[in-house]
Amino acid sequence: MNQYNILLDPSKMPDAWYNIIPDLPVPFPPPLHPGTHQPVNPSDLAVLFPPGLIEQEASGQSMISIPGEIMDAYRLYRPTPLRRAFRLEKALGTPAKIFYKNESVSPSGSHKLNTAIAQAYYNKISGVNELTTETGAGQWGTALSIACAFFNMKCTVYMVRVSFEQKPYRRSLMQTYGARVVSSPSNETDFGKKILAEQPNTTGSLGIAISEAIEVAAKSGGKKKYSLGSVLNHVLLHQTIIGQEAKLQMESVGEYPDVVIGCCGGGSNFAGISFPFAKDKLRNGKKIDFIGVEPAACPTLTRGLFAYDFGDTGMMTPLLKQYTLGHNFVPAGIHAGGLRYHGIATLLAVLVREKVMRAVACLQNPCFEAAVTFARAEGIIPAPETAHAIRIAIDEALKCKESGEKKTILFNLSGHGHFDMTAYDAYFSGKLEDIVLEQSVIDAAEQCIPKVAN
Repeated sequence: MNQYNILLDPSKMPDAWYNIIPDLPVPFPPPLHPGTHQPVNPSDLAVLFPPGLIEQEASGQSMISIPGEIMDAYRLYRPTPLRRAFRLEKALGTPAKIFYKNESVSPSGSHKLNTAIAQAYYNKISGVNELTTETGAGQWGTALSIACAFFNMKCTVYMVRVSFEQKPYRRSLMQTYGARVVSSPSNETDFGKKILAEQPNTTGSLGIAISEAIEVAAKSGGKKKYSLGSVLNHVLLHQTIIGQEAKLQMESVGEYPDVVIGCCGGGSNFAGISFPFAKDKLRNGKKIDFIGVEPAACPTLTRGLFAYDFGDTGMMTPLLKQYTLGHNFVPAGIHAGGLRYHGIATLLAVLVREKVMRAVACLQNPCFEAAVTFARAEGIIPAPETAHAIRIAIDEALKCKESGEKKTILFNLSGHGHFDMTAYDAYFSGKLEDIVLEQSVIDAAEQCIPKVAN
């Protein structure tokens, strides 16, 4: 009898996060102060983040214990199922084995709650009662709204305008959990007003929304802190519970992946599924193909410049070493709103740069084609972001069909698409546009990137 769902005994849920920094093949490039171009001090970050998260950002410990209150909240939905995609394998006629970690079962519908709970907790115990943040597709905003509700905190979410308009029920979901949702750019911040004056019809971007959320927190006199859903080390750290669970679940059925796949915006869900396996590659030379998948309309890892750049459009963050399309880049309004980010997590940038991992870029329509194939076989409607990972998982499985190889493929089903049906409507009606970023845009980005001596 086929074992579709591979469950983990809750008592065996990992009680520590894995920190990949000590295992990197090269030294970690530190964030730099934008004025001095010197590594930032903890005090530079204190205006935005609580002490616990600042400590995690620069930690050299391989494993960091998960506090009991966070574990209690995780137990609402963790461990999440690992699923063998028998029906998809049959539909594709592939000899490959396909597994996926189903993070869509969380209350927020995605992996984002793993770090939202942790960030809300560390802010709460430091005396902070209100958080500001940004969101693209709305999954991160939803997750932080839930986490703030858990810890009786206020939450303001600056939602990228194109997603604010495309995904009205995501807004309603966040409001249900008590958050205030603002279309970005907005008239609530100085930076938002500046962007609206210059580009009144802009679709917005995560870079702009980040600037607005940071501005509000920075001007609050310490009453509000800022919370980020991806990119930073502590965010990727919190997501490693995904891959750690997946390793235990695959071990329980005698399996180990040859290929590990995740979609890539800022990098948190790909890091979450891949880092615990990357440890085996970095420490023991294990042969694993790690593939991060991004949109062709926002090809950060595949075509971006490897340089220090701001994490936001308003140039309020420290300078981060990353692959970047330029901090003032505004991506096309594709439906995978969570992947519309100009940069990438430094940790992932380093691993791609050192060829520990690789990246590919996909067009919208092939991703939705893959999502529909997956939904009809497995019964789950994936988010447009997740559809990118599914596209490459299917492509890898079809390569096995041609070659006869029996590879084991693992991908992260980072979120469901129940609030993304307008995107599916656009696909079925033939209105989705396949966009490839023009090289001239990337060339122009080089002019805005700060000149930092490497």
